This record gives sequence, structure tokens and C-alpha cells, in this order.
Amino acid sequence: MNQIEQFPPHHLYRETAFVLQGGGALGAYQAGVYEAMAAAKVHPRWFAGISIGAINAAIMAGNKPEERVDKLRSFWTRVTTDLPQSFYVLDDTYSRRAFGALHSMSAVAGGISGFFKPRAHPAVLQLPGAADALSVYDTGPLRETLEEHVDFELINSGHNRLSLGAVNVRTGNFTYFDNERLKIGPEHVMASGALPPGFPPIEIDGEYYWDGGLVSNTPLSYVLGDAPAGSMLVFQVDLYSASGPFPETIGDVEERRKDIVYSSRTRMNTDMFREKQALRQAVAELAERLPENVREDPEVASLTALGSEHAISVIHLIYRRRAYDGPAKDFEFSRRSMREHWTAGRADAVRTLRAVDWRTPPTPADGIAVYDMNRSGVV
Repeated sequence: MNQIEQFPPHHLYRETAFVLQGGGALGAYQAGVYEAMAAAKVHPRWFAGISIGAINAAIMAGNKPEERVDKLRSFWTRVTTDLPQSFYVLDDTYSRRAFGALHSMSAVAGGISGFFKPRAHPAVLQLPGAADALSVYDTGPLRETLEEHVDFELINSGHNRLSLGAVNVRTGNFTYFDNERLKIGPEHVMASGALPPGFPPIEIDGEYYWDGGLVSNTPLSYVLGDAPAGSMLVFQVDLYSASGPFPETIGDVEERRKDIVYSSRTRMNTDMFREKQALRQAVAELAERLPENVREDPEVASLTALGSEHAISVIHLIYRRRAYDGPAKDFEFSRRSMREHWTAGRADAVRTLRAVDWRTPPTPADGIAVYDMNRSGVV
């Protein structure tokens, strides 16, 4: 047995984080990624998510490592279904697009079991200010599903870290619910995924919150900004790709619009981190030149503490659109598509975990390295 096989592939890193983007039904891809990670004994201690990524993150943080894949599979089986017509659908692009349209229309009309249901009386018929006037659907079923699949006592035990992004409806400010700072409950997960006008805002301590994807669809900047000193490995799993083909139809235009709006700005986040890392190193070098009695001054000490060294590798996995995907791919909750997304995530993660490029942390001088093993390695 060689040295690589003796240890988990991430053993040289002090911390491992799992960063999950929003994307509705595409979120099964993230579950497939984690299944491969669990098989390789890569168990993150920090989970950060937005929207469907927040739900997946809560399920993982709220279960023991050996139970996470089963709980993820249970959730995704609960919220997906196959209509009787599904069994007669062929695999060509035209048939699959019709299949997706049928299932997405079913979700719009009838809701998703264990997730959301249409309101008994349409929102447009409600009096202004009424709770039912603020959304098309009722997400009460999601609370029940979360309570069944997530151990919130475990989340709040401090064993793992969980960070969920949401937007304050009144102020428009982006915020993170973090179990290092407050007690996390089902309402925090629901708030992160409360995408208007479909889903209602969620009240927490007198304030109301919507889906964090309205401001930023990935928690990467938060994780990088709050990263502990030392080495950290970040698995960033995105469901929308910033790059894509030029659209040919009006449906393609809507799909491309979503991809651009909800894609991560990974290069921007990592460039900002590099700039901050250069500043940290400058502060550390300056501190070394100060007399010892000056360094012991509390105000100077608080400044020199900013010079902590970081070495972070970001492994970027992105769901790659299929030819039959369409503008409704994020609410096409068919079980067939769910299994395909799950399988794709697992296959991409297996290929990535076999690579050796990322297994050694970058030097503090480099600060950060980004890998996309589905493309060309380091980016």
C-alpha cells in the first residue's frame, strides 16, 4: 500500500469545509458529491450552504458521518416522484425536454410532497398584509421533513460548524446564521431557502428573511473571510455554471439567464482573498520589525493578530448542463432526473478525489489555489 492509500486524501489539511450553492432540484448533484467524499473518508467539519445547499448542509451537519448519505437519499426520495408517463420517455433530447416540462408543470401546479404545497386560496385574493398574501406556496411540509431528517441538537452541540446564508427582507442586508454564534433551528434552514414569490419569508426573532441567493448564491466568500489560520481544504459544489453556450431559443435564454445570475464569482472571491493574504503577510513582516515592548501593547497585538497565515485549496465542482436541461431544471423534481444528478455528482467527485494535484496545501505565500479537475486542474 502506497502512502497516498494509507491516509484520507485530505489528511494534510487542518480543516475541511463543504460549500454548497443554491439550485433547487439540481441539489441532488451535491448529495452525489458527498457520497463519494464519504466513501473516501473525507468528512468536512464545516458545512456552509444557501437555499437547497442549506438544506443539504443541514442534513449533513445534523447527522453522524455514517448516517449522512442515507439521510440525504431519504430526503431526495421524499421530494421527488415519477409520473406514470415517465416510464415511456425516451432518452433523446426532445423527449427528455418534454419529460422535464411535464414534471416541472406538475410541481408548479401541485407542489412537491414533503417540501411545499399550493395555498388553498391564491395569494392575489388575500388582503394586503395577510401572511398568505406573500407567497404562492406554503412551505410548512418542509419544516416537518427537516425535523425528520435533521438532528438539530447535534448541530448545536458544536461538533460541526453550520453556516446558512439569508437576506433580511426589511433591510436587504445579507446575513449568515452560524451555529458558532446562535442556536440553529428548522426556521434558519427554511429562511435560507425562502425564494420569493414562490416561498414565504420566514420570521426569526421579529425579522423576516428570504433566500440568500437573492444577493449571493454561494457561501464561498463567507468561508474564506472567516477561515481559521492554517491550512484548509474547501469543496465548493455549484449548480449553475457561469460559462455556457449561446442560446438558440427563448427557453435557452431563460436557462442562460439563470446560469449567469446564480453562478458563483469564484475568481473574484479568490482574488480578494489573495489581496487580503498579501496584506496579512505585510502586517506579519512589519510586526517582526517592531520592538518587543511595542508588540506587547494590546492595540498593536490586535493588529498583528491579523497577520495569521492561511493556506487554502478550493476544489470547484460544477454541475455541467445536459442538452435536455431547460429553464425549469431547478424545479424539475422527477426521481429520474434526481438519480441522474446524484450519479453525475458522485462521478465528478470520484474523479476529483483520485487526483493528486490538490492534496498538498499551497504555501502561505501563495495563500490560495483553486482546482477544477473537470477542466484542466489548477485555475
